[in-house]
Amino acid sequence: MDKPHPKRKRSRQRRDVALMVTCLADLMRPSVGFSAIRLLERAGCRVTVPEQQTCCGQPAYNSGEVDAAVPVARAVIEAFEPFDYVVVPSGSCAGMLSHHYPALFEGEWHQRALALSAKTWELTRFLTEVARLPAPRHKPLESAVTYHDSCAGLRELGVHQQPRQLLQEQCGVQVSELSQNQVCCGFGGTFCARMPEISAKMADDKLDNAVASGATIVAAGDLGCLLHLSGRARRRGLKLEFRHVAELLAGDPRGPGIGEGRE
Repeated sequence: MDKPHPKRKRSRQRRDVALMVTCLADLMRPSVGFSAIRLLERAGCRVTVPEQQTCCGQPAYNSGEVDAAVPVARAVIEAFEPFDYVVVPSGSCAGMLSHHYPALFEGEWHQRALALSAKTWELTRFLTEVARLPAPRHKPLESAVTYHDSCAGLRELGVHQQPRQLLQEQCGVQVSELSQNQVCCGFGGTFCARMPEISAKMADDKLDNAVASGATIVAAGDLGCLLHLSGRARRRGLKLEFRHVAELLAGDPRGPGIGEGRE
């Protein structure tokens, strides 16, 4: 009997993936998590959302409270160790796990952090470099889309072309590029609370560039950036819609955009 073709054999293998939902998605935009699950399942993955997952510890770590971040990191490592891959719909949280966790520990926990780092992927990188999506099931997106690159995703993880490739393949969208698209939007986690005037000016610059791009939808891979920009856009009365890239890729632009429908 002939042996199965190796490509066909690999295609039947299901990757055991854990989704780190992130705090912001869990509390502010659950549709991001549900969209990520649908995308991963379409790509042939077996998806688990560990109930014991917590914050990644990034707010404490970025504020210099390293001792407070350590027990949080331990809890995350323990929650996600059993899985083949950890996928995160956030460049900043994925960067925390993959780049900063190993620096928090020595000895056994350092090795465990390294193991987690090696299998942690930002969502769009995972869907272009590990598990590929099949042909889309939804209609092409008719709206003009621009894309904001988050600082952590761009600089720590090299996320740039991956979301643009997926938007073209899955949504039929050629991204209208932002001027100064590698400049921070001003969110920066706790930075926007500690330096609100500077943060607001940076957001205004980003929004001005979004309007100039001719796009009606601003997409991004980090919900923190989108919440920051959508809040500022609403204050200014700008007619822009804000969506996480996972929502667009999953064909789920239903309901209000990020920041809409709030008093």
